[in-house]
Amino acid sequence: MDTQQENWLAATRDDSLFDLVEKDEDGLFCQIDDEDLIVSSDETPDSRHRYISLGTKFGLACAIAIAWTGFSVWLSFPWLEELANVTSFWFAVIVITFIAYVPGFMNAFLLSTLAMDRKPRRIAPTFYPGTTILVAAYNEEAAIHDTLVSLSRQVYPGPVEILVLNDGSTDRTVEFANKAIADLTFPGNVTARVLDFGVNRGKSAALNDGFKQARYDLILTIDGDSWVKKDGLRKIVERLLTDPPNTAAVAGAVMVRNSRENFLCRAQEWDYFHGIASVKRMQGMYNGTLVAQGAFSIYRRSALQEAGGWPECVGEDIVLSWAILKMGHRIGYADDALAFTNVPSTLRQFSLQRKRWSRGLMEAFRAHWRLLFQRRMSTLFIWWNVCFLPLDLIYTFVFIPGLIAACFGYFYIAGPLTVAVLPLTILWNAIIFRIQSGVYQREGLIVRRNLRGFFFYALGYSLLMQPVCVWGYCSELLGLRKSWGTK
Repeated sequence: MDTQQENWLAATRDDSLFDLVEKDEDGLFCQIDDEDLIVSSDETPDSRHRYISLGTKFGLACAIAIAWTGFSVWLSFPWLEELANVTSFWFAVIVITFIAYVPGFMNAFLLSTLAMDRKPRRIAPTFYPGTTILVAAYNEEAAIHDTLVSLSRQVYPGPVEILVLNDGSTDRTVEFANKAIADLTFPGNVTARVLDFGVNRGKSAALNDGFKQARYDLILTIDGDSWVKKDGLRKIVERLLTDPPNTAAVAGAVMVRNSRENFLCRAQEWDYFHGIASVKRMQGMYNGTLVAQGAFSIYRRSALQEAGGWPECVGEDIVLSWAILKMGHRIGYADDALAFTNVPSTLRQFSLQRKRWSRGLMEAFRAHWRLLFQRRMSTLFIWWNVCFLPLDLIYTFVFIPGLIAACFGYFYIAGPLTVAVLPLTILWNAIIFRIQSGVYQREGLIVRRNLRGFFFYALGYSLLMQPVCVWGYCSELLGLRKSWGTK
């Protein structure tokens, strides 16, 4: 690093990045330490571990998952026979397949993959390329100032352009964004301005218009209610540049900022920390993260141009991600590039968000179904998503009624044998917690106690989420009107 960069970094150092988070008691994590290390890495490879190729890891994970599924089938014979006696053989097979066998395979594969995960070093380049940050905003007057505060505190050695994309907001988003840009002190390598689109046309249109005016070849997207940790931009760029040359995009790690708002937010905190993060880590290991989420991801301009930009749909981020994968590119995951976002705090907002995510998945299949037949490891995860529709249908219309029946002594669907999945579930949660806690320990963060939210997430969250997903699938299949729907 040259003297000019060192002087600039010293002038822009600000240890108060998470003061706002601590003061407002937002989020699962509290900042306890922060160092602006330009040369840093993820897990340093341990020389004591023998190198195992990615293909071998994939094969081992598949073998372990198949073995666990075979054990589950053997264990379920009494359950299958009992359920078949009161229904039919094929009904019993289908129900138990999607209640026990498929989830068991998924969990065993995920568990074994994470146990073998050794993320390569994230290497700091000698030159940091210019980055354009697109901040999509619709009615974000309450959050846009904080988002711009977090961007003004980014410690990034290269040039940065921030474009706030106002998608026809009906509140004072533009006024507050312009005031924040005028009042905040941005580093000398950062410019910021508002692009005010007077008519609400949807997030895709705003992002595409912003992309047309972007100055640099690396395009980062964040939402207007997100708070990016001050090394987040640097780390996600380093991950993109460190990963294999065919990496066209990298998804950052998005966590919950407003978890203390209510009980629903507490449960979502664990969903982001455990569920979403672990799945992205697994997919990224096999070169195919399926969603570079709009809330915090980075793309190469060339890949966006090749894909035709963001498609006009409610699941623009997943459809774009699948387009990038279909073109043969790779999408990575930066587990230590952190952004904190406000999640839905009401049942209505939560339901509309998850409904939109489910519709986005259906849109992705409609647009890029040929991914099912690509010869690459990530194809497994595309087929994995095929199973979500029957999984959610069986869970909603069979397993939930089965739980109710079990309360009255009828254990045909939910009974003692279903408890057999608990050891794997406990082991899965323990490993995820250990991995994620290690990431945040290296980031100078600690995990806040949130036991009530965890127990609801582990035991009751699916009772709420999966029926909503079914609602989303049905809405898309029936061609019902689409809208963002959470504002």
